[in-house]
Amino acid sequence: MRTIQKIVLGLTLIAASLSAMAEVVIVVNPKNAAPQMTSEQAAQYFLGKSTALTPIDQPEGSAIRGEFYKKLADKEASQVKAIWSKLVFTGKGTLPKEYGSSADVKKAIAGDANLIGYIEKSAVDSSVKVVATLP
Repeated sequence: MRTIQKIVLGLTLIAASLSAMAEVVIVVNPKNAAPQMTSEQAAQYFLGKSTALTPIDQPEGSAIRGEFYKKLADKEASQVKAIWSKLVFTGKGTLPKEYGSSADVKKAIAGDANLIGYIEKSAVDSSVKVVATLP
C-alpha cells in the first residue's frame, strides 16, 4: 500500500510542476512590422545570428529564462550565455540587456520598436505584440 501512495504522490508532484510552467511568448512592439515567426526564426535573434531586432533578456537564473532557452533552442541558459560571451569577445555582438521582470520587458519593448523579448503569456497586453508562442 505504501508503494502505491508513493507512486501517486510522485505523479501528483510531477503534474504540479508541469502545470506550474508558464506558456512563454516572444513579443515585439505593436508598431514593429515583424510577422509571426517560428521558434527557429526567433532563435536567430536570441542566439546572436541576426541583428535585425535587438533581443532583451529576463534576469539570469530566473525560471522563465531557463524555460525560454530550453523551449526555444533546446539549450540551457548557461550555454546561451557562452554563445554570447564568444560573440562579445570576438566583437560580433553585444550581450542582450537584462530586465528584472516581464513587466520591465514589456515597458522596454513598448518604448522601442527594435526590441524583441519574451514574457509569460499571461502578462500579454496591448503594449506588446506576440510573434511566437513556445510550446
